[in-house]
Amino acid sequence: MTMRTLLLTLCLSSIALPSLAQDGAREYRVLATSKTSTMEKEMNAAAEAGYAFAAVMGGETAFGGNETVVVMQKDPKPSAMGYRLLAASKTGTIQKEIRTAADQGFHYAGQTLFSSAFGGSEVVVIMERDKDNPTPTEDYLVIATSKTSTLEKEMNGSGAKGYQAVAMTVGTTALGGKELVVLARRDRK
Repeated sequence: MTMRTLLLTLCLSSIALPSLAQDGAREYRVLATSKTSTMEKEMNAAAEAGYAFAAVMGGETAFGGNETVVVMQKDPKPSAMGYRLLAASKTGTIQKEIRTAADQGFHYAGQTLFSSAFGGSEVVVIMERDKDNPTPTEDYLVIATSKTSTLEKEMNGSGAKGYQAVAMTVGTTALGGKELVVLARRDRK
């Protein structure tokens, strides 16, 4: 082992070991399905067992075709979390669903795509809330366009109103068109 390798190993160990000692072991639950409603039920069941949302991926998987896969992590400080999955192929519809969920105290957690039964793909937004504190604190805005120049203009307009981008996906409509879909949020006034 060279001196450089030894020093690098020691440096990385000094960073990694304290964080492992503080955090302890992690326990995960992996959920996979092709239906939005099934995923929402499974996520809420996992939350009841003390798990919290960690990550999401939608698309073709090695083990089941087109599915959405969610990773739930055992929460060391369990709280009463609840989840809502919002899916729509129309921007106006998803905007209304997100606004309604935000009014009920839900907050953005993740975004992905589900393959639509009608062709194309639906943007799926995962919202979560602490059931013990369902206070609405954020407003959301969905920006969807097929042109990057339009996206930049609309994002700058929303940014002037205090919105901050939190997620972006590329959705495909049933007619084969593609749209950049950005979700932005700001603190409620």
